[in-house]
Amino acid sequence: QVQLVESGGGLVQAGGSLRLSCAASGRSFSSYVIGWFRQAPGKEREFVALISWNGIATYYADSVNGRFTIARDNASNTVLLKMNSLKPEDTAVYYCAAGQFGTLRVGEGRNRYDYWGQGTQVTVSS
Repeated sequence: QVQLVESGGGLVQAGGSLRLSCAASGRSFSSYVIGWFRQAPGKEREFVALISWNGIATYYADSVNGRFTIARDNASNTVLLKMNSLKPEDTAVYYCAAGQFGTLRVGEGRNRYDYWGQGTQVTVSS
């Protein structure tokens, strides 16, 4: 069992930056792939980024590649999502999730994850 809690959301102007945190508790955090997803009003939850269990491999959605950076610290059970050059279309509730799978590309699918946090709101004003 893994419990996830997101924090760091807020209101920022276009072009600004935010850093989201995903704090995990429970056993074997370091054995899980951690993904970030987001959901805007009226839209489906979409993949943003993920990081492998050991932090070596990362994968990003095309819409955020080059602007967002994901990193993890297994010693502190934390995954960070640094978001730069934010755009109004980045406005959404952001969720972190934990799953166990081998091929990272399949991590774009929500059904690959077993545990989810409650989400944190990110609002980017134009």
